[in-house]
Amino acid sequence: MIKFFKNFNKDEDGAVTVDWVVLTAAVVGLGVAGVATVSDGISSLATKIETGVKAQTVNGAP
Repeated sequence: MIKFFKNFNKDEDGAVTVDWVVLTAAVVGLGVAGVATVSDGISSLATKIETGVKAQTVNGAP
């Protein structure tokens, strides 16, 4: 039983998993923050493009 606890104390695999979880959460958080930052500008640009495309006519169309 003492050998089990010594091996458990030396094992560092769980610590690496926790590090990756924290890093992944940070990357996802930064991605969400980036999207939130530019979403208003993208929406405005999409509206301008829609208005411009609707104003166009195709030759031969009634």
